[in-house]
Amino acid sequence: MNQPPITISMRQTPTSIPLPSLHGLGPVMQPDAHTLILCSYPGKDALEKGQYYAGSQNQFWLLMSAALDTSLSDMPYEKKLQILFSHGIGLWDVISACQSKGPLKSVLAEDRPDRFDFLRTNYPLVRKICFNGQPAGEYAPLFDAAGYTTLILPSSSPAYSKQSLEKKGETWRYVL
Repeated sequence: MNQPPITISMRQTPTSIPLPSLHGLGPVMQPDAHTLILCSYPGKDALEKGQYYAGSQNQFWLLMSAALDTSLSDMPYEKKLQILFSHGIGLWDVISACQSKGPLKSVLAEDRPDRFDFLRTNYPLVRKICFNGQPAGEYAPLFDAAGYTTLILPSSSPAYSKQSLEKKGETWRYVL
């Protein structure tokens, strides 16, 4: 089945001063992955450590623990990834680089979304794309149009606390 390539346009917010350019993390997944979880862009702790969801307040590993019925929080990062891989889950961000006006990820002056055309070639078993939060979920229509099943999850960021951890966990169980 020949699917159209995924194309993502660039959004820009005008600015009068040069802003620091930030570069994200690469994909973390195995060839047999069937589900990909996309966040908008890694936080400061994640970038510094080179690990997805490294911020101590981020609820990602707690939510994945609930979804997988396995306690991941106290495990070393590599072990956490191995468990995700054993369930066919990979991680990546929608945005590969951006310019930030401040400390919050939500303040993006320019984003250059990654192109995901290579998913079909390198990860042909990926069928489901889950978006960690609404900012990442803005890209769901592109993946829907390309034939992927998509799901926008409540954000694992503590900045988005409209729902309790338990309520978020109920939704995150649909990752599998």
